[in-house]
Amino acid sequence: MTILLYDLVGRDTTRPFSPHCWKATMALAHKGLEVSTVPTRFLEVPGVEGGVSKLVPVIRDGEKVVADSFAIALYLDEAYPDRPTLFGGDGGKAMARFVERWSQLTIHPYVTTAAIMDLHAMQDTANAAYFRQNREQRLGKRLEDVMAARDAGLANFRASLEPLRSMLGYQPFIGGASPLFADYIVFGALQWARIASPYQLLDAGDVVAQWFARCLDLHGGLGRKVAAAA
Repeated sequence: MTILLYDLVGRDTTRPFSPHCWKATMALAHKGLEVSTVPTRFLEVPGVEGGVSKLVPVIRDGEKVVADSFAIALYLDEAYPDRPTLFGGDGGKAMARFVERWSQLTIHPYVTTAAIMDLHAMQDTANAAYFRQNREQRLGKRLEDVMAARDAGLANFRASLEPLRSMLGYQPFIGGASPLFADYIVFGALQWARIASPYQLLDAGDVVAQWFARCLDLHGGLGRKVAAAA
């Protein structure tokens, strides 16, 4: 049975950009499951599956509805144990929780700074108005003022990735010799930036950029099927 994935998009339904939806997309591909995506804009999220969640991703697998990317990954490992694991056991789940918190506290704030006006520009009129109101209320400043800090913050952002950079000197993926859900967590954050904005977060020679390129090539180049912002 095909799994439905509600995937966040803007004006262009072929350019899903949410970091959390990309985590779910990669997790489903990792499992080799058949997926049908439902392009969903911000203002449509409250109507997804009867209002099951304030956020996407949400999946429907037969009668089962699951919201939240981490919960989706846990569900997929439990429901499809015969397919490649996303965690490799309880230790992998614990590691992925750490990586999730690190990514959301380290990478997400700077991607927001760097790409927020580009993300706004991706929306249609009604969703752009929602996005501006919601993000300005959350961040306490105008979107333009948020983005104004990106150049000054770039060096510190790149330095903040040193734990990941150093670890990738030992192994090709966060999961070791092959990717696990922990890889898709960080990949989702950088894919968000790649699709939303042409601003260059990483130097091309950075081992983190090289790891990201390997992730883009996974599952038949799934990540590359959406072109980088130009």
